[in-house]
Amino acid sequence: MSLLIVSLDVTALNVALPELGRELDADVSGLQWTIDVYTVVLASFLMLSGSMADRVGRRRVFRVGLVVFTSGSVLCALAPGLGWLIAFRAAQAIGGSMLNPVAMSIITNTFTDRRELARAIGAWGGVVGLSMAIGPIVGGALVHSFGWRAIFWLNLPIGLAALILTTRFVPESRAPRPRRLDPVGQLLVIVLLGSLTFGIIEGGRSGWASPLLVGGLVIAAAALAGLVWYEPRRREPLVELDFFRSVPFSGAFVIAIAAFAALAGFLFLNTLYLQDERGLSPLEAGLCLLPMAGVTLIFSPLSGQLVGWIGPRGPLVVAGVAIAFSGVLLSEIDADTPLALLFTGYVVFGIGFGLVNAPITHTAVTGMPRSQAGVAAGIASTGRQVGSALGVAVVGTVLAAGSRTAGWWVIGGCGGLVLLLGAATTGARARRTTERACAKFPEGDRPG
Repeated sequence: MSLLIVSLDVTALNVALPELGRELDADVSGLQWTIDVYTVVLASFLMLSGSMADRVGRRRVFRVGLVVFTSGSVLCALAPGLGWLIAFRAAQAIGGSMLNPVAMSIITNTFTDRRELARAIGAWGGVVGLSMAIGPIVGGALVHSFGWRAIFWLNLPIGLAALILTTRFVPESRAPRPRRLDPVGQLLVIVLLGSLTFGIIEGGRSGWASPLLVGGLVIAAAALAGLVWYEPRRREPLVELDFFRSVPFSGAFVIAIAAFAALAGFLFLNTLYLQDERGLSPLEAGLCLLPMAGVTLIFSPLSGQLVGWIGPRGPLVVAGVAIAFSGVLLSEIDADTPLALLFTGYVVFGIGFGLVNAPITHTAVTGMPRSQAGVAAGIASTGRQVGSALGVAVVGTVLAAGSRTAGWWVIGGCGGLVLLLGAATTGARARRTTERACAKFPEGDRPG
């Protein structure tokens, strides 16, 4: 349910962007910030939330996240202007950071058998497909009937139901040895992600050589260098850089960035294309996205089963091919493009994205220490949110510059990266690096 409200919020809100922009007088940059402030703040606090859950209790942190996210959603529904909406979206994201990685940590510590874990992750990832299937339709219907604010009101009953069910059914668990807080590392992560996104969105409007863009990238690079220098010197760092010595883990992190950049760019481009260029209503635009969403709903749980049977490489390779092909296929669409061609591209993209989520999560957490499951899941989820933020930032900036075709080529390039990394980082030789990366942790603490 936590994954449902977070994913549903993103997919449904994308359908509402044109009406939101008209009511709040927001340009493309304002619409980008409405989406990206959530993903940047969420990505900034995911690893802190994961480590805090391992420390003070996963169910406790999860319940706090539900309360904060649901309260933030109510504030978003009441926002009087664009600035307030962006601020409340940031508050909503702080709660969201306590949900999905902590939920994955709970799952990882509940299902100890490797095949059971793969199936559980597949079922969990299937909710992404469910949100993709119903998100555009629910969002379009709500916007058409009640306005864009209804999308945020929808989170209230789901959030309250999830809170009650968590209290009743979810067992408490925590790491046997609590981790210390790392405020310096947390600050560096916030500066890295915030400056990178700010530079792309604000600087890109003035040209790719603008001072804002260059300055944002320089600050982001300095923050990254600070993380690489500082974190290994801490006994219990916020970011376990040792995990990145595992080729599968590093590959899963970068694949998550590429795949979710493709998804975020796909939704952003299509929402504006269907409503602004083809003149469709929010509900009609949501229905047009149904072929992609329905296929994602089918292939998301199937992907979890495939990972359990044959491993992550096959699903990742097919996913990369499908995302890349859809980007190329849709790169020349215009207002007169036949719906058959449009829906073909949507279906192919849905296959690719449906297959990619379960192997990312499985590759990231399998072989990592169970006591650090919250941290490992938090890092993997950070890759998803970084990708979402960068996808909207880059594609939106390219679109603002007047080139929708280039935006589709960016999405196709993301698919190509998924293909290459999926093939290169999931083999037996690559998997052996996981043991070396986790050598400092007790052997009995690792899933195997």
